[in-house]
Amino acid sequence: MTSVNRAAGDTAREPEIFVNPAQGFGKDPVKVRRTDHYEQEYVEGFVDKWDELIDWDRRAETEGRFFIDVLKQRGAKRVLDVAAGTGFHSVRLMEEGFDVVSADGSPEMLAKAFENGRRRGHILRTVQADWRWLNRDVHGRFDAVICLGNSFTHLFNDHDRRKSLAEFYAALRHDGVLVLDHRNYDALLDGRTKAGRRYYYCGEDVAAEPEYIDEGLARFRYSFPDKSVFHLNMFPLRKDYTRSIMQQVGFQEIETFGDFHETHREQEPDFFIHVAEKAYHSPENDPSKEKTEA
Repeated sequence: MTSVNRAAGDTAREPEIFVNPAQGFGKDPVKVRRTDHYEQEYVEGFVDKWDELIDWDRRAETEGRFFIDVLKQRGAKRVLDVAAGTGFHSVRLMEEGFDVVSADGSPEMLAKAFENGRRRGHILRTVQADWRWLNRDVHGRFDAVICLGNSFTHLFNDHDRRKSLAEFYAALRHDGVLVLDHRNYDALLDGRTKAGRRYYYCGEDVAAEPEYIDEGLARFRYSFPDKSVFHLNMFPLRKDYTRSIMQQVGFQEIETFGDFHETHREQEPDFFIHVAEKAYHSPENDPSKEKTEA
């Protein structure tokens, strides 16, 4: 590993920033702020360890039936998982009887997802797709699109985010629903989260923690028991901004949850989950309601 200095002018504690050469970050990783770079970040060695990071059993226990119930309450049957990763949510939804198509921009992730599904007795229908051109590669209309696992934060450009949301919108039937999550970057940016905090889905011996953050970059470090270290560079989405652009591309009613709950007064949530409905509502009604506390 190679260490580099933290960006100048940051008055916070300055830990060393490490670079795994295989991930293509170069000599100054905090300057890597490109949407397409995620393809280099998900190298084979990292993908092979992803299920150690996610810990399927722990994640299933923590999430409970939240996503399953959100979809069933809205009558969804056909679901497009646009951030399939190694297949956790695709497999879970298939086991609940949903008709699922699994998409991802990383061929390594899709190969792992297919393998995981087959090991559990399912054959995943996988499609490699860039969200910005989603409907070019994924055909048909869906009752629901899910974009989970903090995946939307791989988009660094505002136009890319709006284009991707428009593609999600177009992939939905007239009354479809988008379910999208992201980390609580507001708390990180505003200094309301303690350093070294472990996130809800991590395996017992795996650490995922912020190494660097500013308004344009959140660099996370993933440390594994064999001492290997990988990183992801992501855009730190603020909650209100995300809700705003979802509304601007046409989603009507948006509910926002903190860690699978409608309110979170006692502590900062790790994640925000936005449930955005495409169905048109009368202009007389408020097109957006929020179920989280400011």
